[in-house]
Amino acid sequence: MLRLQRFVRSSLWLLPLGCLAAGVLLAVGALAVDRATGYRLVPQSLTGTPSDAQTILSSFATAMVSLTSLVLTVTLVAVQLAMGQFSPRIVGALLDDRFNQLAIGLFGATFLVAVLTLREVRGSDTGIVPGLSMLLSYVLMLASIVALVLFVHHAGQGLRVAGLIDLVGDRSRAFIVREHGDVPAAAGSPSDVLAARPGNIVRVDRPALVAAARRADCVLELVPVVGDFVVGGAPLFRVRSTDGEPAARLGAADVTRHVLLGPERVHTEDLAYGIRKLVDIGVRSIAQPFNDPTTAVQALHRLHDLLRQIAPRPLPCGEHRDADGVVRLVERTVSWDGYVRLAFDEIRLAGASEPQVTRKLCAALADLKGVAPPDRQAPLDRQLRLLDAAVRRAHDDEEDVLSALTPDTEGIGSGEDVTTAPRPGTRERSAALPR
Repeated sequence: MLRLQRFVRSSLWLLPLGCLAAGVLLAVGALAVDRATGYRLVPQSLTGTPSDAQTILSSFATAMVSLTSLVLTVTLVAVQLAMGQFSPRIVGALLDDRFNQLAIGLFGATFLVAVLTLREVRGSDTGIVPGLSMLLSYVLMLASIVALVLFVHHAGQGLRVAGLIDLVGDRSRAFIVREHGDVPAAAGSPSDVLAARPGNIVRVDRPALVAAARRADCVLELVPVVGDFVVGGAPLFRVRSTDGEPAARLGAADVTRHVLLGPERVHTEDLAYGIRKLVDIGVRSIAQPFNDPTTAVQALHRLHDLLRQIAPRPLPCGEHRDADGVVRLVERTVSWDGYVRLAFDEIRLAGASEPQVTRKLCAALADLKGVAPPDRQAPLDRQLRLLDAAVRRAHDDEEDVLSALTPDTEGIGSGEDVTTAPRPGTRERSAALPR
């Protein structure tokens, strides 16, 4: 029995084979009904003439063969990418994906129904058209188109690293719930509001939370930062009275419904996530076997631009007040120092031996120092000191050190050591040259 259960769960072809058998039964049943009713159950005004039906069914059959080949090809490509980039042990989870198997089975069943119905069409203009079978083919073809769109979406989501991680994590969590029940381990104060399920905080309805805290006459503290991953049963909010003492005046549903948890971070309210992705691109481009510092410089262009936009602007303080000016919601926010470290620390460590990267970092930091207010200069000065030390550790020759620390917006291409400054009168002499 256990072997049979294992075979059913791990078989790639069992569900598609069941769909094919169901398709044959549907086709045979529909054709039997058509024969029993003398092929008059559905008028030809709906199905078309025999020649029309033959053309349509032939197109259906050809399209289904192509779609089935496409699904199998995409599935194999997904398996190869997962093996090469993530882990060979993820292959089993991908092959067990029931949606992919169902799509293959649906396309195959539609093909069989179209072929069996095509065999029953007789004559050219005034012959026999099995109307019910034709309608069944239309329905299955429409379902196949919908399944194709869903499959493309499903495959795209499944190839994301977050999708693969969630696939394994969700299955493992389902096993724990099945064996031990859905009672997460909780820790913290009794007044804490716990997260019911895991996920990244992607959106917070702050006005609604302020209103809920005002009605309960308490203060809510959002424990994680927006974008953080929250594990199931971990504190999501701390609730305290307005005088600072612990309080438990709100039900969990009153506040958790105003916080949206998703499978991965999004850009809606999370600037740090955009910076994180650019940093990942920059660090990955420097690492072996890519060794592409120019891509890292391009990522630094956008990091530089983002930091320049927020350098002179005030950042959120993390306090949210009601109409009476009373603080009702507090949350931790990323500071200017945090944004600078997030943008530059990892790229500086990974690219200290790449002159393009260090020169671009010098230029970006020098420009940011020109627009940042005095109270935001210290993090930039720290980055310059650390960059100087990292470059000196990576290069022994002093000339190489000086070259690597020359500010250059393009890495190597527009620095003072590789460009010529315009000289007075140059334009006039150039204009006087004969053409």
